[in-house]
Amino acid sequence: MKERTFVALKPDAVKRKLIGKIIERFENKGFEIVAMKMIKLDREMAEKYYEEHKGKEFYERLINFMTSGRMIVMVVEGENAISVVRKMIGKTNPAEAEPGTIRGDFALTTPDNIIHASDSKESAEREIKLFFKEDEIFDK
Repeated sequence: MKERTFVALKPDAVKRKLIGKIIERFENKGFEIVAMKMIKLDREMAEKYYEEHKGKEFYERLINFMTSGRMIVMVVEGENAISVVRKMIGKTNPAEAEPGTIRGDFALTTPDNIIHASDSKESAEREIKLFFKEDEIFDK
C-alpha cells in the first residue's frame, strides 16, 4: 500500500554532513521525497513534536538536543513507507541497531541517533501536519 511517512534528520546528521547519504538510501529503495526543508526547531515546536515524552527522564536532554542545530524534515512516499522506513533506520539505540541500517551505520548515541521516522499512520499524519502545509507536499 502506497503511503507517506515523516522523516527528520536530526541535528547530528546535519552537523556530520550525512544528509545526502541518508536521502540516497531512501531514493535507492524506490521511495519518493515529496516534501523537504531545512529548519531549526525552537523550544515551543520541539515540545509539540515530542509531547508524548513530556515528563520522562530523557525529555529535557532530548529537547535541548533537538533545538541545538539545523534539521532536515521530509515526507517520504512509497509502498509500505512507514514500516519499511522504520526497518531501514534501525533500532532507536544505536548500540542495538543492525549494521546496514541508517542508525547502525551512522549513529553514535541516543538521542543523537541521526534520524527519526514516524512509527504509525497516526504519528505520520500528526508529524507531517506539524511541519508541512498542504501546498508544500508535492505529488510526482
